[in-house]
Amino acid sequence: MRQPLPPRPRLLPLVGALMAAAGLVACGGDDDDDDAARQAELVAEGKQIFRFDTFGDEAKWTDTLRLHEVVGSAVDPTTALAVGLKVDAEALPPDVVAGIGNGSISLTDPATTVALLKLNAVVGLKGTVETVNGQDRLTRLGTTCALCHSTVDDSFAPGIGKRLDGWPNRDLKPGAIIALSPALDAQAKQVFNSWGKGKFDPRFNIDGVNQPVVIPPAYGLEGIHRITLTGDGDDVAYWNRYVAVTQMGGLGTMREPRLNIDITNGTEDRVTSKLPALQAYQLSLPAPTAPAGSFDVAAAERGKAVFEGAGGCAACHSGPKLTDANIRLHPPSDSVVEPETPSYIARSATKMVRTSPLKGVWQHAPYFHDGSAATLADVVNVYNTKRSLNLSAQQRNDLTEYLKSL
Repeated sequence: MRQPLPPRPRLLPLVGALMAAAGLVACGGDDDDDDAARQAELVAEGKQIFRFDTFGDEAKWTDTLRLHEVVGSAVDPTTALAVGLKVDAEALPPDVVAGIGNGSISLTDPATTVALLKLNAVVGLKGTVETVNGQDRLTRLGTTCALCHSTVDDSFAPGIGKRLDGWPNRDLKPGAIIALSPALDAQAKQVFNSWGKGKFDPRFNIDGVNQPVVIPPAYGLEGIHRITLTGDGDDVAYWNRYVAVTQMGGLGTMREPRLNIDITNGTEDRVTSKLPALQAYQLSLPAPTAPAGSFDVAAAERGKAVFEGAGGCAACHSGPKLTDANIRLHPPSDSVVEPETPSYIARSATKMVRTSPLKGVWQHAPYFHDGSAATLADVVNVYNTKRSLNLSAQQRNDLTEYLKSL
């Protein structure tokens, strides 16, 4: 930073001080503008990585699992939507929008899926399409972060709309998609198909235990240090590396001594340099505000008092983020899902569990990491029973309305 020249001795001290102060303010302002511009560039870069970067994971999904063969020949848009895949309406040119609307573009033809992939319109999938003898063929297929951690607003049709980055795709059947692979045997297909909707097991290929958990949101994480269910890493970049390498099959390295993980895919690193921008984008995603009219305002006000008082919720769901994750992790016994067989928490690096942040909790049903609570009312009832809270029906209803307002 350029410093102002010291005043000459013959100048009045006050004049020199004012000139120095003016110079410092100007420099500080320039630095702040530069920092803001750099941060904006980083977030924009991270947005592209989140939506479209495969980290070279085509090596897994194409070369090993051969999913491009199935998708290109047998997965039409109707089937794709049925397994929870989403289509970005803003990536569709007007003629395609019109064709889908009037039925001239078939949603039961795999060629339409290939065309959508060519347009980069299938959320979370990245396809390489080559034209051979006048016909488009899907030759490579990879996945991106958006596959599990984005959905759409259904503004065009169910499953087709504007992207909602950071929103967990609880319609997605990732296990069923993996099970389409012609490279898997019947036993493996059975395991993957057992996961169901909105669940994924990020440990199965590590420890061989089948216990999928609900896909978590990737929004509202700014200021939270332990961002995973079990608090294994101190920042988003830890989990991004873990998923990119061990789950997506991206080219790079993930080492986690606590789980005896030392995995390197390929001979180049396409992950590490992208982690800062990817994290910056994810931290820029706010938790969605509860829609107007979706909760009883008066009941929610009463429910806040229950949350902070008789319900005992604020003992752990504390601070502006409604979580004590930055302060501590909890033993498995603090989870109302435990005892769980097999225990997902026991398969983690920390063997502990963090308190989930609650901003935007209205959006991502089902609840608890096993998805055992279908609604927020179910959540309140489980706590009331397992913690012997003895809340009245009125208190339980009010607490539910408060949670719906967050």
